[in-house]
Amino acid sequence: MPDRLFLRPAKSLSVAASSPGSSLPHERARPLAKGSTYPARDLCSQCGLCDSRWVAYVKDSCAFLNQRFEAMETAAHGRSRDLENEDELYFGVQQKMLTARLQQPIAGAQWTGIASRIGVLALESGLVDAVLCVGQSEDDRFTPVPRLARTPEEVLSARVNKPTLSPNLEVLEQLPGSGIRNLLAIGVGCQIQALRAVESTLPLDQLYVLGLPCTDNVSREGLQTFLETTVSSPETVVHYEFMQDFRIHFRHSDGREETVPFFGLDTPKLKNVFAPSCLSCFDYTNAGADLVVGYMGATFGRQWLTVRNPRGQQLLDLVEAELDVAPVTSRGQRQAAVQQGIEAYDKALKLPIWLANIIGCFVGRFGPQGLEYGRFSIDSHFTRNALWLRRNHPEKVDAHIPAFAKRIISRYKLPNP
Repeated sequence: MPDRLFLRPAKSLSVAASSPGSSLPHERARPLAKGSTYPARDLCSQCGLCDSRWVAYVKDSCAFLNQRFEAMETAAHGRSRDLENEDELYFGVQQKMLTARLQQPIAGAQWTGIASRIGVLALESGLVDAVLCVGQSEDDRFTPVPRLARTPEEVLSARVNKPTLSPNLEVLEQLPGSGIRNLLAIGVGCQIQALRAVESTLPLDQLYVLGLPCTDNVSREGLQTFLETTVSSPETVVHYEFMQDFRIHFRHSDGREETVPFFGLDTPKLKNVFAPSCLSCFDYTNAGADLVVGYMGATFGRQWLTVRNPRGQQLLDLVEAELDVAPVTSRGQRQAAVQQGIEAYDKALKLPIWLANIIGCFVGRFGPQGLEYGRFSIDSHFTRNALWLRRNHPEKVDAHIPAFAKRIISRYKLPNP
């Protein structure tokens, strides 16, 4: 029988019991007005916490004001990651990793739809009363609209990634009086770090967290710049993703697919388009989630799943019979490519598209694959982000970069700040 710590996470914020006539901090607080200057200022990821009364805890819970990986992992999983274990150093606390794809893919899903299917089954099985997911605005396909989905149809309508900053946690404001006692939250690292920090104050009996790996989000304006400098028809793009074949895959509204090699990006125009929060983030693999569903540790065409604790296994159990499952694999060497990429990015080099295509084909065929591709991506982003932080917020470097990231970054030579 699992330890009870896994059934109900330890409290991550110290909340004093109410005495007669008193109230808890979030019961006295009010959300910040939209458009306000948020406490994290330029580093704010717009996770939505400050758009709810749980802004009362922002000083301790915001990922960009107070990094707390070890405490979060211990509260959520019963222990922090083992830094001497290479897989945990990179991918976080885990019970197991695997790759999979739905045997019957969901039509219109970004990949085969594993995350959406888990959300549907969590509702249909009665495991949860609602799923925190992200729909889209009726006026703009890339403007995120967080929601508490109560039906499978509402979950499915939220399928497909919205690659922009999203205020997911603003829906916490809807929980009191909603009748929701068991919740499945789907989100990215900065959102989940804040959610875990306030978990003990939420009016819930149980919280399940399905995490998505995340890096390089943008504002809606930044996304437009990215699309206009990268793809042939920005106005028809439905979704896109940076994939394991070292190409960005775009799907258009007419069903057409288009790919662009990583090495063909207009780096001089795009170097500063990503949100400062993403350029200072070291939670690519979503350390606080019960179950992580992404693609970065899988071979092309499959998804990568990491089970971190028994609640994550519960989520996987819902869908596993519908999956084509295979073990994780790893091939190739990443170190030289990462070091070369550090220097090329720092110099903002732009390659002619014919050369970018040649390099992309070569690296896609002979470069790192599976878990080694995941490590390549983590190394590339951690080194880039450490350099960005040193140059833009040197006062935050020591406290903000977690121990696991410092160990990874130390393996490479970074340009002078």
